[in-house]
Amino acid sequence: MTFCLNFPLFLIVLSLASAVISSILPAKAARILSLCLLLVSAAANAVLFVFLRQNGESVEYLMGHFPRPWGNELKLSELGSFITALFALIEFLCLLGGAHQIDTRLEGSFGRYYYVMADLIHVSLLVLAYTNDIFTGYVFVEICTLASAGILAVRHNGKTILAATRYMIYSQIGSGLFLFSIVFLYNLTGHLLLPDLKESIAVLWKEGTYRLPLLTAVSFACLGLGIKSGMFPFHLWMSDTYGSTVIPSSGILSGLVSKGYIILLIRLLFDGFGTEVFYQSGIHNIVYLLGAMGVIAGSIGALRENNIFRMTAYSSAAQIGYIFMGIGLSAVGGVTAALFQIFAHALTKPALFLSEGILSDTMDGAKKFCNLQGAASYNHFAGAAFTFEALSMIGLPLTAGFIVKYLFGRDALLSPSYLKMILTLAVIAVSTVLNALYFTRAILRIYNRPQREDIRRVRIREEKGYFAAGLVFIVLNLLLGIQAGTFLQIIREGLQLF
Repeated sequence: MTFCLNFPLFLIVLSLASAVISSILPAKAARILSLCLLLVSAAANAVLFVFLRQNGESVEYLMGHFPRPWGNELKLSELGSFITALFALIEFLCLLGGAHQIDTRLEGSFGRYYYVMADLIHVSLLVLAYTNDIFTGYVFVEICTLASAGILAVRHNGKTILAATRYMIYSQIGSGLFLFSIVFLYNLTGHLLLPDLKESIAVLWKEGTYRLPLLTAVSFACLGLGIKSGMFPFHLWMSDTYGSTVIPSSGILSGLVSKGYIILLIRLLFDGFGTEVFYQSGIHNIVYLLGAMGVIAGSIGALRENNIFRMTAYSSAAQIGYIFMGIGLSAVGGVTAALFQIFAHALTKPALFLSEGILSDTMDGAKKFCNLQGAASYNHFAGAAFTFEALSMIGLPLTAGFIVKYLFGRDALLSPSYLKMILTLAVIAVSTVLNALYFTRAILRIYNRPQREDIRRVRIREEKGYFAAGLVFIVLNLLLGIQAGTFLQIIREGLQLF
């Protein structure tokens, strides 16, 4: 059974090989290869998760023959394997559910290049969850950024090129800050491997030496990865980025890529910087405040939108705000709520984008609410799936979204800071009301009596992949909500070994 400890390395190599092979295959063959890769990855990581959970420990996997501190390592943890299995499954569902859009929207050879980028995103997410080396993390952060820009620009029109350019500008600012952080940390400690880095930082913090450079390095890492994931006030690229590309790209970018950067940040807090340093430095208060402001700003932006895709993009900014607010609340309850929010949002937002894409196609490519009126009357499943996912975002009981708000409310009440308790509860209340307003408006629009007669119906044959993906998304959302205790136990136990 210990052979499964080799799975992450095999999957990294296999994903890179798949990206190379896909570049010379026809689009259909490249899609089949990518879907098979993601299924294999989800299954292999699930097997590794079961093995690590049974043994109750994390494993440091040495790559090559050079020991620490010269060699490179992977850290195989229970939580990391669970995250990678879930992310692989979600990316599989995004590609399956959006296959028709990719086939019809992308011209010529761009189809196969799309799957090359998808494979590179997958391998990047694997490495961000498993690497034990901060510079290796940076390298794959950049690979993920370039691949993400690729699946944006691959549609090859003015809007997508502009969106990809804007995305790259923000992302490179974040990458530069993160690289500065690595340079500072290496200069201070002489280490890049996370365990050695954590030990050296703990000594420096205890001695009280190099406090300012150390705080600068930690701040740059938080800010750099925050910018790349859409933290307030650097979330403005989301509305154009998610609203102008093919729908599977919106699901992958909002549900997975932005979360991959935050997973790396949480790993750095626990395995690299140390939670004591982070929460004693006061940086967590700034992260908390930016998160709370992001929740409100994203919700207001969504309420003001008349474009269903841009509305959902602004909603993503608000949900990212919840994650950073949780990280800033506390090292135990707050981060647990943040990780649960990562899982819930990763399952909900791609499903919303896929449903919106089908509803838009049903109404001949309409994006504005006035032109989407009655869309659910012509595509019942897409309308029902959108409604369910929207209610989950609002916080309907038994859904994952309800558990998220319960966790944040409970951790707020347990917070030693009276101000944080009041502010967190107020943010939850205000954002829930705003969520209800803009999602209810969208639901009413798609179910209202249609104003147009020239409706192009989408054939069932074109919807089979979406139907299967949408159904699985709904089941997983309910499973996460109903069995929340099991998943919270995985998170809590995983954080102790992360």
